[in-house]
This record gives sequence, structure tokens and C-alpha cells, in this order.
Amino acid sequence: MSLLVVGLSHRSAPVSLLERATLNADAQIKLLQDTVAAEPAAEAAVLATCNRIELYADVDKFHAGVAELSTLLAQHSGVGLDELTPYLYVHYEDRAVHHLFAVACGLDSMVVGEGQILGQIKDSLAKAQELHSAGRLLNDLFQQALRVGKRAHSETGIDRAGQSLVTFGLQQLSSGTAVEAWAKGKRALVIGAGSMSSLAAATLVRAGVAEIVVANRTADRAERLAQIITESPGTDVSARAVPMDSVPFELTRADVAVSCTGATGLVLTAETVAEAVEGRVPQDATAGRTATKDDVRETLPPTSVGTEDGCPLDLSAVQGATGFSVMGEAAVAGMDAATLEQHAAWVGGSAVDRREAARRTPEAEAELITELAAMAATGVRIPERRRPEPLAQVPRPAPVLSLLDLAMPRDVDAAVHRLAGVRLVDIESLAEASATASDKRTPSAGPMAADVDAVRRIVSDEVAAFGAAQRAAHITPTVVALRAMAAEVVAGEIARLDGRLPGLDDKHRAEITQTVRRVVDKLLHAPTVRVKQLAAEPGGAGYADALRTLFDLDQETVASVSRAEEDSENSKNRGPV
Repeated sequence: MSLLVVGLSHRSAPVSLLERATLNADAQIKLLQDTVAAEPAAEAAVLATCNRIELYADVDKFHAGVAELSTLLAQHSGVGLDELTPYLYVHYEDRAVHHLFAVACGLDSMVVGEGQILGQIKDSLAKAQELHSAGRLLNDLFQQALRVGKRAHSETGIDRAGQSLVTFGLQQLSSGTAVEAWAKGKRALVIGAGSMSSLAAATLVRAGVAEIVVANRTADRAERLAQIITESPGTDVSARAVPMDSVPFELTRADVAVSCTGATGLVLTAETVAEAVEGRVPQDATAGRTATKDDVRETLPPTSVGTEDGCPLDLSAVQGATGFSVMGEAAVAGMDAATLEQHAAWVGGSAVDRREAARRTPEAEAELITELAAMAATGVRIPERRRPEPLAQVPRPAPVLSLLDLAMPRDVDAAVHRLAGVRLVDIESLAEASATASDKRTPSAGPMAADVDAVRRIVSDEVAAFGAAQRAAHITPTVVALRAMAAEVVAGEIARLDGRLPGLDDKHRAEITQTVRRVVDKLLHAPTVRVKQLAAEPGGAGYADALRTLFDLDQETVASVSRAEEDSENSKNRGPV
């Protein structure tokens, strides 16, 4: 059996796809159950965070395992396999071990060095243990990953680079200003009371906010988090809990809001946020008045056109019907193929025979629309006019409400990005900021680069040690079976001695038995110790086969020893992490 991981993360897939592929708690459970029920897999664990979804399994066939795990991820995420496949990555055996250890140390995180991933790995192992989907390999792997992550944080200064996503998000909101100076005296709203929300609350307290309001669907958890904040030593931050239906009102008085819930739909719509900032947006320098919710959106340039002479499409009517921009695929909503072809011909400066379009069969029209949808899916946009005019750049007022959305899928409507007086930072913008920061780093980036290099060395050493331990463990059942066979030979010879010397007293019989056992043990000691050492080296897996062949060991006996040891180990590992 061999370790295989199939997954996708912010490094391999766009955030929009990650958002769609998010697995809730029930989906993770079902995915684990279906994975261990599949033929190639014997064990399984799921690591699902806000920016990664990974399925780990112990498989007996590589290609069959990749196909099965990819298919299961697609089925349970709801994203089609054809769409998901280009963004999947696959790691096998030592590379899979290296990947998880690097993830545990924060090297693969959106914010390098962040430590929250350790808690998520711990939760992943606990879930697999609870469902009995983790056997010896995954228990050993995840337990070791936790130890490697802790070692990296304790032996290096990776924490200097490894602030949490919350801190990184607040840095983006503060736009270059020190977070403490930006947050001082602000009123904060935290939506959700899970681990990420609790971390957000603690970070805001340290940053110096004056008040924190916690909203959660479960009132007890919100009240508990508020109590922890108020009872924390050395803090004078006031905190209180409110029900979720109070969020729209609390937004009207909040300066900053952090949302991280497990909701599958939007928690904050653009309309809710627009109403929250009504009357709070600073006076418009050109209009000389304060913006209201009806014209908050109008402070941004219009995105729809289509009134150019000769254009066969009434694009303004489309926008009025849909309520969205007519850019891209939104422009073709509700239009038939003939009309679309008319528009394409107009854009290209040519003409189209309307009679030919009228003669097109429904099947041909459906095929044309399918091709058009495929173009849109690859990022190609439908040109809307031949001579686009530059849009006027309207200065945005300073934000009066800062929103940090750390949920996946998103809690806050992406349309909020367009609202004047509001600054929204979400997982997508954090990924972009992280990529930009990574591009600016150089190998000589000072202490941070040295810490990262030190962690990489730790990961490499630990991967080698883990591989050696696994290879040594692989030969143990064979060694145990060999010693069991030797014990049977000794017992058989002592029984034959009893038959030949029936008058032998117990004292002499025991002495002879002990002598024979010592001889056998001494003969087996050096070879078994050496074979374990050799098996721990790369390519040492063949020593178990050689040992079975040389001593004519029964394969089923070896397998039964292995199963007994694994059952014992699994029983021990299924306790609390």
C-alpha cells in the first residue's frame, strides 16, 4: 500500500472554483466513507480549509487511485470532473509526505508560516479517527505532521512571517497603515463564533479596538466568545453577543466587520451593506451632498453600453432585465442564436443573412449557443461594440466600513466591492495580495528567507526519517513471523527430546530448553537487526521478500501478524488526538 494525495488549493485553482468546491461537514463525512469503500483505498482522510481541499488515501494502485480519488472529489464537491481536473495536483509516496509536512509548517499557506493550519490538520485526523477511516499509515502521517509543524514554529522564526489570515486581512484593510494605529478605538463586528472567528476577535482585541460585537446563529457560542473577551486579563475592550438578525443594525454602527461562518449562502448581501452605510459615506466633492443607499452604486462608473448607432441589440434592455452588467456571458442571457450572430456580424463590420438565420434548425441553434457558452467559460468575452469609449475615473471616498470575509464559500456578496464607502477584503483578494507579495520576495529577503530555508531543511529531514520508519515497520511482520517460526522449531525439538528421554526431570528439561532458545536468539539477532537497518534505507523494501524466500516463511502467517499489529495500532490511535 502507498500514500496518495489528490487535491486543489489557492496555488492551483482560482478562488471562484475553490468556493464552488467547498465541502461542508456532512460532505466530508460522506467523502471519507465512500473513499474507504472504494477498491483502491484502504484508509482516507480529508483536509479541508478555506483555501485547500485535499484527499489523502492509502492505495494499492497508483493510476486507479488517482482516478478514483479525483472522481470522488468531483462527485462530493459538485464540480464536474472535466472542470475540476485541470486544477488538481497529485502527490505520491515521499512527495505526498513532503507535501503534508510543508503544509503543516505553513510553507504552502496563503500567508507563509501561519500556524492555524496545525489546528485544521488536528481536526482532520480526529474526524478520520472518529469515522475509523484512518489506519496505521494515516495516523502515523498526521501525528508526525503535527509534530513537524510544532518543531518548525519552536526551532525557527517562521512565526515572524507567519501571521494568521486575520492579521494579513487586516493589513490589507489598513492599506499600509500599521494595524494597531488603524484599528485603535474602532467598533468591530465579528460574525460567527468558530475557531477563525475566535482568532479574529482575539486579533482585534490585540489591535486595540474599543468594542467587539459577536453575532452567531447559536447564541450560547456567541455569548461564550464575548465572555472570554471581556474576562481576558489586561483588556478593557467591551464585548457583547447579539442574534444574527441584529447584524444589519450592528453594521450601521460598526467600523470593521469580520465574517467567517459555515453558511452555504450569503450572510451579507450588497443591499444590506449599502443600507448600512447610507448617510455615512463622506460628502461627495463634486456633488456637494452626502450619498444615500440609492446612489451609493452610482458613484462608480456605469458598466453597460450598447446604444451605438446600428447595433442590432438593445443591451440596455438586457441590463434592466437582469440587474447586472452586460459584460461577458451576462450579455447573452436570454438571447437566441440568430440575434447573437447578428450582433457578432455587426461588431465585425460585416452582415448576416437573416433568412439563413431564420432557417436554422433548433438543434443547430442549440449547438451554436453551446459553443458560445464554451467560449465564455474559457474567459472569452462577447464584444459589445466596436469603438468602446474610455470610462471616466471617479474618485472613491474613503471607506467608512471595512469588511473582512474569511469564509469559503464567501459570506459577503462580491458586489460589495463596487459600493462607495466600503472596503471589502475576501479570500480572492487575499490570494491576489499574497501572490503579489510572493513575487516581490527574493532569495536574499533577510531573516524571513533564512527562516523559510530552515523550515524547509526540517521538512526534508523529517520526510527522510518518516520514510525510514515506515520502511522499517514494513519488514517488522516478516521478522516477527521468522521468530515465531523459530520458536515453533524449538518447541518441536523439545517435544521430541521428551519422547526420547522420558525420565528427564523438570530442572534439566528447563535448562536444555533455555539453552536451545538462547542459541536460536543469538543466531537470529544479528540478521534481524541488520535487515531492519537495511530495510529503512531507500529501496529497502525488497529485504522483506528476500527474508520470506530464504526462510520459506508462509505469506499468510506474515499477513496475519501485520493485521494483528495494525488492529492494535488502530485501536490505540482512535482515541483523542
